[in-house]
Amino acid sequence: SSDLTYAACETIYQKILPDSTTHPGNLQFYPLQNNMEKIYVKPGEKMTIRKKQVTAKAMKHEADNNTVKSVKNGNSNGKGNSPVKVTMDLLTKLPKTDLHCHLDGSLRVASILEMAREYKVKLPTFDEEGIRKIVIKEEHCTSLVDYLKAFEITLMVLQEKDALVRAAFELAEDAAAENVRYLEVRYAPILHLERKLNLTEVVEAVIEGLKKAERKYQIRTGVIICGIRHISPEYSLRLAELAVAYKNLGVVGFDLAGAEADYPAKHHREAFYLVLNNNVNCTVHAGEAYGPESIGQAIHYCSAHRIGHGTRLKEDGNLLNYVNDHRIPLEMCLTSNIQTSSVKNFADHPLKFYYDYGLRVTINTDNRLVSNTNSSQELYLAHKHYGFDIYELIRLQKSGIKSAFLPYRDKVRLFKEMMDETRLLLGEDVKNV
Repeated sequence: SSDLTYAACETIYQKILPDSTTHPGNLQFYPLQNNMEKIYVKPGEKMTIRKKQVTAKAMKHEADNNTVKSVKNGNSNGKGNSPVKVTMDLLTKLPKTDLHCHLDGSLRVASILEMAREYKVKLPTFDEEGIRKIVIKEEHCTSLVDYLKAFEITLMVLQEKDALVRAAFELAEDAAAENVRYLEVRYAPILHLERKLNLTEVVEAVIEGLKKAERKYQIRTGVIICGIRHISPEYSLRLAELAVAYKNLGVVGFDLAGAEADYPAKHHREAFYLVLNNNVNCTVHAGEAYGPESIGQAIHYCSAHRIGHGTRLKEDGNLLNYVNDHRIPLEMCLTSNIQTSSVKNFADHPLKFYYDYGLRVTINTDNRLVSNTNSSQELYLAHKHYGFDIYELIRLQKSGIKSAFLPYRDKVRLFKEMMDETRLLLGEDVKNV
């Protein structure tokens, strides 16, 4: 046996037994590995570690504990069932992240109509149901290009500073209403210059709207500036300069979006060289409407820290393992991946395979308006179609925090806040989930 001071006992208590509810100030027994036990005593006295006396009652208690742990891990009866019922109400209350959300795809229909009237924008119709049919893609689109046609309407009303401030604020407000605690909003400033705004005015308007929401609600936000594949690489470089200029002022990253086919990411590598040389985070839409070679370019030519979608990564085993080995997160968006025909149906979506294989996957909305979804709905789809229990859905949120374009210490604080809130919501510790 060995003797330890009370201070040392306290340290062991905190590191080895973070889930215990009994403070070591009282005489208590705690199980250790290798059939040993430690005995805590009162402050100023010593603790002895000795051989544990195993009784039938103790063996039954340990078996019961293992059963509880098995249930928590989703392994009850080998069926992956959790004792916690997954409902939309629970998922709405669950603290969440959303790392892949487009500003111009996430407006409110009522706001589109109001802003169109205010700024004298001529829409195809001013009937709310008529606009909904144009901008919400309930059915499968023939392609990503077909899906993107909805943005022609939303962009028409996002050409004024006040409109951008309003859209950004309302997006964060909607996210906060379902307890999204961290939201990254992406958009291409170059698409908002039709009414004499300049690039800096566009960026500052969006940041203003998001900061306004942060002051009012319990949500943190960041901006990702997007280059566009089918627009000249020279414009991507200008947008990269913008991301560098507004680093630490609200912008957290740079992205390349738009049609993949015929517009390879490697053509825009100068823009990525610039952001990387200035230590700006970057992500790339890849493997959504083109094969895994698009993902390879995003990683090896553009040094992407994350991949937007990546549904076709499964077609290249070597690349899949590279992504897994290097812990490159995938920003997955279930509803939009079906609507854009990135995958045929939910049964064909690779989310469950990626998760089971160990890839760092995150669940996101993509476009809240166009896909008629939100973060809670996307998590419910993972539960409904792939059997994710509440603990697995919590792990997806942990992946979201780890993958966020935030400084490390901010991630640690966010992680603690979200897990503490989740613990209170479920009435149990989730640190080891």
